[in-house]
Amino acid sequence: MQNIIEVNGIKLYAFHGCLDEEGKIGGNYTVDITITTDFSASFESDELSDTVDYVKINQVVREEMAIRSKLIEHVGYRISERLKNEITGVIKSRVKVIKHCPPIGGDVDDVAIIIERE
Repeated sequence: MQNIIEVNGIKLYAFHGCLDEEGKIGGNYTVDITITTDFSASFESDELSDTVDYVKINQVVREEMAIRSKLIEHVGYRISERLKNEITGVIKSRVKVIKHCPPIGGDVDDVAIIIERE
């Protein structure tokens, strides 16, 4: 059986970007995580140890977003690697990193990257 857990709208202030100014002043980001897993054991047990812990997902995202990267692709990959390596029961994951008001010389709400992996 495959089931999905989503942790959406993780709001952060971080310092990612290729420009020196981005590393100094930072900006607003939002991260959405989707985990495909199997709820079968938790259906029966009603125990947190038998499912994916949302707190751990949030912790991984916050820790990786706190490490400066030039590219949001890089930080998104680091998040996906940690989810794969540190969270038991992950069948698939989807990491979406949204950078709000990017400095790209136009009126743009945000840019985003999505990393999907099995």
